[in-house]
Amino acid sequence: MLNRLPGTLSGGERQRVALARALITKPEILLLDEPLSAFDVESREEMRSLLKNTQQKMGVTTLHVTHDFEEAMSLADNIVVINQGKIVQVGKPSEISITGV
Repeated sequence: MLNRLPGTLSGGERQRVALARALITKPEILLLDEPLSAFDVESREEMRSLLKNTQQKMGVTTLHVTHDFEEAMSLADNIVVINQGKIVQVGKPSEISITGV
């Protein structure tokens, strides 16, 4: 993608480039706001795996904002569930219940 103009990239390709640009600086903390929203279902699963592996390899603390329950459950070590601006649950994925929201 290096030799392509930004306007020629798909939404998913733009997300990949944005993630690479953020990681190249080796941040201590990474904030991701809906990073998988531009991907189709198949690519989303691939990117989940890539994000998890990258986070573990780099050891970077990541705050991942998502509305996708499955995404949160598969990527998080800890989850904070916010409903209508209020924290309603905090815990490890195994402790979080969708019915409590």
